[in-house]
Amino acid sequence: MSDQPIRIAIAGALGRMGQVMSDAVSAKDGLALVARFDRPGLAGEGLTTRDEALDTADVVIDFTTPAASAELAGACAARGGPALLVGATGFDEAQIAVIEAASSRIAIVRAGNFSLGMNLLMGLVEQAAARLDAADYDIEILEAHHRRKVDAPSGAALMLGEAAAKGRGVSLADVAKRGRDGITGARATGEIGFSVMRGGGIVGEHSVSFIAEDESLTLAHSARDRGLFASGALVAARWVVGRPPGHYSMRDVLGFSERG
Repeated sequence: MSDQPIRIAIAGALGRMGQVMSDAVSAKDGLALVARFDRPGLAGEGLTTRDEALDTADVVIDFTTPAASAELAGACAARGGPALLVGATGFDEAQIAVIEAASSRIAIVRAGNFSLGMNLLMGLVEQAAARLDAADYDIEILEAHHRRKVDAPSGAALMLGEAAAKGRGVSLADVAKRGRDGITGARATGEIGFSVMRGGGIVGEHSVSFIAEDESLTLAHSARDRGLFASGALVAARWVVGRPPGHYSMRDVLGFSERG
């Protein structure tokens, strides 16, 4: 293995997570923060252009917006690198298609949540859903975030929903219930419900409840500091460098999938 540090560029460097990531990279041995960039026209101490960043980095870490992340993925792919970590959520189908196309040329790790604990929770949710019959156990997912979050449900909540649906062998799109209002009628068997809270400075709270007539089981995860996500992202950054092109997840990074 090379003794040279992994060269990391930070997209959205002036944003909340961009600043957290910059500090985290600078504090880690074996990593080098070689570039920080933001939207064209935004100035700040030490910022470079995107092209300069892509010229110097082994991997770019991006916690910006779906539109910006998709555009960045296309730019990295057009150059044949660097690798890319994407932490944005709320992508539409067209943006996912752009990232999928880019992943045929570069390695991309995309995750709605980079926390180790959250990704372990997803595995537990899948196993519980596989063992608790839909006819007996209703599934409800609750998530809470700060008032500035613009998408709902959160990417992590949707990932938990996907894990539950996978455990039951169904498509989340067929069973998801994202909101209830008014006279909704009785709950449908097999439905996976989502509830959303927004307020203050909540970093991230997620829970999945399996609710029967005579008992309930709740699996939960609480994020206390954004440094938690930065730590997971750095694990993924080390992992993705040198990987073949592909669209990877944190389950791959942590060895929970066959590709890991």
